[in-house]
Amino acid sequence: MKKVSIFKLAIAGIGLLMQSTISNAQNSTSSDKTSDKSIRPFQVHIPKEKLVDLKHRIQATQWPDKEIVNDASQGVQLATMKALAQYWATDYDWRKVEQRLNALPQFVTNIDGVDIHFIHVRSKHKNALPVIITHGWPGSIIEQLKVIGPLTDPTAYGGKAEDAFDVVIPSIPGYGFSGKPTTTGWDPVHIAKAWIELMNRLGYKKYVAQGGDWGNAISEIMALMAPPELLAIHTNMAATVPAEITKALASGGPTPAGLSVDEKRAYQQLDFFYKI
Repeated sequence: MKKVSIFKLAIAGIGLLMQSTISNAQNSTSSDKTSDKSIRPFQVHIPKEKLVDLKHRIQATQWPDKEIVNDASQGVQLATMKALAQYWATDYDWRKVEQRLNALPQFVTNIDGVDIHFIHVRSKHKNALPVIITHGWPGSIIEQLKVIGPLTDPTAYGGKAEDAFDVVIPSIPGYGFSGKPTTTGWDPVHIAKAWIELMNRLGYKKYVAQGGDWGNAISEIMALMAPPELLAIHTNMAATVPAEITKALASGGPTPAGLSVDEKRAYQQLDFFYKI
């Protein structure tokens, strides 16, 4: 298999591996002190037996029959899943990911009864602008690790000191090493309020927000709430679907009339996404 394919599989696998270790991580960060607003240091360490058990379960997978088409119209192809499982079971090194995470300042703080895990890297440059960056689904804070260096230390990447940011990257409740809510209601509105509280606890009097996927929704809601400290937002998934298109997608009916060729293609892709 080409290196690029293995790389893509590895990236896809990171999110799933973090999900498989959520239970252990959430137990380690759970707290009943809902009034405790302290910010506590955090380090990642998944017990060896958890990793061994995960590999055993991967190797014991009972595979279904191969799909009867030559594309992904019936879902992820069996060969792709087998290659991913093989990579996980024999090549993937979770400890390297732990080392990468633990090289960064990580913390947890309890907000509304849920421990929120986050990375917080301050820039060495004066007057750096704080930014809170939110991941999406299916994903995790792993997605944002590569931007920490260029944002916090732009001069090391050919940028200017005045372009520097303090970076805050939280894990959405129920993801990664944040706690799992024990009640309903942790929708994007609740999370947006939690992020505003988090930035307040960190002492920031002004900041910006960025996000994609669910991070897009959360960042947009933060902007709608308009806390005086929030100066601006940036999103990389501006998902705006016209009401009539949403209705057609929900009904499962045919492609609406009057769409251009590009619009029809986009509609069909979105319809496929909704169905899976």
